Amino acid sequence: MRRKDDLLWKGILEDVFEDFLCFMHPDANKIFDFNKGFEFLDKELEQVSPLGEDLFSSKVVDKLVKLYTIDGKEEWILLHVEVQGKYQKNFSERMYTYNYRIWDKHHKPITAYAIFTDPFKVERSNRYERKFLGTRLLYEFNTYKISNQNDEQLLSSNNPFALVVLIAKAAFKISRIVNKGERDRSLLTIKQVILKALHNKGFKNDKIKHVMNFLRHYVRFETEEFNNIFEQEVEQITGRTETMGIEELLLDRATKQGVEQGITQGRIEVARELKKEGLSVDFIAKTTKIAVKKIKTL
Repeated sequence: MRRKDDLLWKGILEDVFEDFLCFMHPDANKIFDFNKGFEFLDKELEQVSPLGEDLFSSKVVDKLVKLYTIDGKEEWILLHVEVQGKYQKNFSERMYTYNYRIWDKHHKPITAYAIFTDPFKVERSNRYERKFLGTRLLYEFNTYKISNQNDEQLLSSNNPFALVVLIAKAAFKISRIVNKGERDRSLLTIKQVILKALHNKGFKNDKIKHVMNFLRHYVRFETEEFNNIFEQEVEQITGRTETMGIEELLLDRATKQGVEQGITQGRIEVARELKKEGLSVDFIAKTTKIAVKKIKTL
């Protein structure tokens, strides 16, 4: 999967995190005090990252979130999303490694989620087990497999994250269609359905914007013709034409991350990602406001 897809997942999970939690646990509003907000602990997660991997790994998207329960207790949630369809033999061990390292460093209990975005129906493990001579260790975590979800149920949901799941499903629905025209026609139909659902459910404008950006950029048309058709329909339904390009979207993510990491560092991370996408140094410098000389060293 493309690296910019990883960043899109990082972004949408931050943008609709409360919706994600309520989607996974319908009674989440009775457990967590969302009025107190939540905090993404990227620095803490980076410090305990298994196998020396960083937060911009192309294999996984990891989020660590601090939030509060109704009774006032501080809790941490580990949200782990595998955005690479390839099976990883040590995946469950990785989940366990995160758990014990966070506990060892911060003494914070966590609940963990693994969201599998691969197109295969094969069930994935939700546990890590180790035993020897009467001693047994068992670690279990929550799993959610996108390929096993029902389209009609997702469309009937009033939770924005359900549409995020539908968008993710669209990516592998069209992946096996060889002909570009057929692939774009199929994708257009899927996007039209999601677009109408997005604007018929009465979501707040900011939620519509976030999911709309995910819909535009996570599954993209091969031809300009179909993209124009879709954008015309967006204008008809919403009355607006503005859109955020992928480069601007990534830069926006960096700005948000910059609140905690420093704006400059956030822009550097985006510059690094844009460079890996093969964009010109001059364009990256103009977009991120970072010197050409600095970008060449990334």
